[in-house]
Amino acid sequence: MYKFKTYQYGVAVGLCLAVASCKAPQAATPETPSKPVPEAFATSKDTTNMAAIPWHDFFKDQNLVNLIDLALKNNQELLMTLQEIEIAKNDVRVRKGLLLPTVGVRAGAGVEKVGRYTSQGAGDATTEIMPGKETPDPLGDFSVAAYANWEVDIWKKLRNSKKAALTRYLATVEGKNFVVTSLISEIANSYYELLALDSQLDIVKQNIELQSNALEIVKVQKQAARATELAVQKFQAEVLTSKSLEFDIRQKIKEAENKINFLVGQYPQEIKRDRNNFLALLPSTVQSGIPSQLLLNRPDVKQAELELTAAKLDVKVARAEFYPSLDISAAVGFNAFNPSYLFTLPESLLYSLAGDIAAPLINRNAIKAEFNSANARQLQALYNYDKTILNAYIEVSNQLSKIDNLGKSYDLKSQQVDALNTSIDVSNDLFKSARVDYFEVLMTQRDALEAKLELIDTKRDQLTAAVNVYKELGGGWK
Repeated sequence: MYKFKTYQYGVAVGLCLAVASCKAPQAATPETPSKPVPEAFATSKDTTNMAAIPWHDFFKDQNLVNLIDLALKNNQELLMTLQEIEIAKNDVRVRKGLLLPTVGVRAGAGVEKVGRYTSQGAGDATTEIMPGKETPDPLGDFSVAAYANWEVDIWKKLRNSKKAALTRYLATVEGKNFVVTSLISEIANSYYELLALDSQLDIVKQNIELQSNALEIVKVQKQAARATELAVQKFQAEVLTSKSLEFDIRQKIKEAENKINFLVGQYPQEIKRDRNNFLALLPSTVQSGIPSQLLLNRPDVKQAELELTAAKLDVKVARAEFYPSLDISAAVGFNAFNPSYLFTLPESLLYSLAGDIAAPLINRNAIKAEFNSANARQLQALYNYDKTILNAYIEVSNQLSKIDNLGKSYDLKSQQVDALNTSIDVSNDLFKSARVDYFEVLMTQRDALEAKLELIDTKRDQLTAAVNVYKELGGGWK
């Protein structure tokens, strides 16, 4: 009776300790709530969004489309990102496997010799393994058995861990999408940079020809005593400056080509492109939609959202560590001292079934530390999500403003170039008739060259701004 009461008391104490160990801290919450996304980028609330356009329809230049196709197959960074997806996929398989029992088969063989003057030795010596046959000495031990271990997922710890792994797998997919859209925009911007450099090279060549003609005129005028050696040297220096600029641009062209070659995963070679009428290219029409569409279109925003979801699940997993865990183990097989008796039934049959409940009670600092770390990572993921949305909105806002201002700037620079082209003709005529000096001709040619190069830069900026807003609205990966 006393033993039974002691047993009941022990069970009661165990249950009380288990209940006490179930107390777990609560998940942390941010001090300030997240701010809502503005309703519009400016005043328009039109939901038409250029991000919905597939990239092969967005870009009209077939040479550029071919480069992007090649990059999506060969770019090393993208290929590395695809391996990140495979790693995350395998992690999901690992977490899924933890939900299932671990089943295995083992076989063993051994021999044991115990002292005669021990309790086990004395017992074996007086025990017959079968009528008329003593227990062998030394005693063999042969076994073949199947075993299983299973942690019962009472508190959804393993299921939440699997969900977290699955969510991170989806986040790596969004990360790949972000790499794709960034890669496409980088190739397009580099391609337009290359076209702009080609156009600038043509302008410089034309300017060299113009300056060389002016130099010949000055030489003739010097022979006629209508110009000095100073004028000849000034024009000669200007021609040499433009020729030096030509080689600078050629080097930039080579670097721009090799940048594209690197992005598409090929060794240096000439990039196929149309070098004509760069200034005639028109940037794509911009349709920005509304800011809330960024949450659905931008891969980096979706990735940050999934990382936040995974971090919340990690907190649940860490919190479940405070609760008792139930482990069930079982085994069935055959065991005998001699292999010839190994499969003799029922004498050699063995089986076992056990269940264990264990809960942390004292010295839970490691569990608390992991829970606090999971909480911190959750808040970190939340702040990163808010930051990603804010950054996305500001990027789009900046590009929309840039497109508007570049359009106005391009119109003014076009007028400036037209005026300076006329000024060159006028200054040459006046110089021939000695009505202006050489310095005015030089300055007019120099100003015209700078204006033309700036006009090409502005056109390039217009084209790249349209590409950037397409990317920053979330286009390019679909």
